[in-house]
Amino acid sequence: MSRPIVAIVGRPNVGKSLLFNRLTDRKNAAIVEDTPGVTRDRIYARAEWRGRAFDVIDTGGIEPKTDDEILRFMREQAYIAISHADVVILVTDVRVGVTAADADVAAMLQKSKKPVVLCVNKLDTPGDPPADFYEFYNLGLGEPVGISAMHGYGTGDLLDRCFEHFPPAEEDEDEDDGMIKVAIIGKPNAGKSSLVNRVVGEERVIVSNIPGTTRDAIDSVVTRGEDKFLFIDTAGIRKRSKVNEAIEKFSVMRAEMAIERADVCLLMIDAQDGVTDQDTKVAGLAHESGKAVIIVINKWDLIEKETNTQSDFEKDVRTELAYMTYAPVMFISAKTGLRVENLFDMIKKVYAANSFRATTGMLNTILADATARVQPPTDKGRRLKVFYMTQTGVRPPTFVCFCNDAKLFHYSYLRYLENRLRDVYGFEGTPIRMIVRQRGEQD
Repeated sequence: MSRPIVAIVGRPNVGKSLLFNRLTDRKNAAIVEDTPGVTRDRIYARAEWRGRAFDVIDTGGIEPKTDDEILRFMREQAYIAISHADVVILVTDVRVGVTAADADVAAMLQKSKKPVVLCVNKLDTPGDPPADFYEFYNLGLGEPVGISAMHGYGTGDLLDRCFEHFPPAEEDEDEDDGMIKVAIIGKPNAGKSSLVNRVVGEERVIVSNIPGTTRDAIDSVVTRGEDKFLFIDTAGIRKRSKVNEAIEKFSVMRAEMAIERADVCLLMIDAQDGVTDQDTKVAGLAHESGKAVIIVINKWDLIEKETNTQSDFEKDVRTELAYMTYAPVMFISAKTGLRVENLFDMIKKVYAANSFRATTGMLNTILADATARVQPPTDKGRRLKVFYMTQTGVRPPTFVCFCNDAKLFHYSYLRYLENRLRDVYGFEGTPIRMIVRQRGEQD
């Protein structure tokens, strides 16, 4: 059985994200700023109370009556979160009092038939609640729980109320076991959110032609047969020089953190734009982090085809991303579904390569053959001797070569040994780290 789900909803700027961070003990898990509508998409995180693990969803503020495109999307995302939840926390603001929007949201929740815990936030001074607190009974959702998300007051009582609505506990199941975490990265408007929605099969993430619509990293679990994948849709990474809003700066940091969380990165490139300078910088983040990478050319359905269109495009990609020759290139359309299903097999393949561990015996057979084929370099009559090679880590595969003199170990010969390893093991989709140690040198 999956973990219970608690959805946090409410109109904008009542403190939902601050409460999310408090419940999940994640200081920067959701963007928090005093600008209404900052949290645009659903954010998931795990929490625990009274020995029971559960998931918390932070949602964008619900504006029940609006024609604004982004606010309308936020409302739809909140509806989806509510439909998935076992219990819903409606957050209100004691300083503002009950508003018409609060009443509309409360009415919507009553129609949903989901258990609702009414939370009155911003009671930041300990003691008896002010008289204004009691007007929240008028929302018709039962006894409200007064809290301070900022200071943590009352959050235990809030969680106790949520706990009452959790389904019966069964054997715990750690959903992360055996799950491949996949970060979808790239510049804004490359189609990352469209791909998530395609593989998940629902409007999981806001899709809009407004660049930078997805501000946070969004998690979605997808099952294919016996395999589970956790897709992390990231905010489009902009050039830092053009990041003016504090919110966008947070998003760049969040995207980098999403890469660190991931096992595999899908580098989304817009087929209409080709590889841009920004794409190379995003790719560099994944490469330097040692992640398995698949280069995904999206919107291929919009490109006029000739005899060698795909091969010529791939050559251009290889030229622009010359340091990433190991990464497979796939041509898809997230909008039409073209070749999207093929991604799953490739994700599994590059993940296996990134996690592969070779035996020391086989490594030294490869080393002996490589040094026999191409003699190690010499300098001023002194020849490099490579005594043995061992693998010290995975994700990425990391190899240490022990030699007589590290100064003689030219970069080109290290690259030659890396290529020999790739000839034998493949290692498609993963960088390899090669480390040189001089005999007697400590690790």
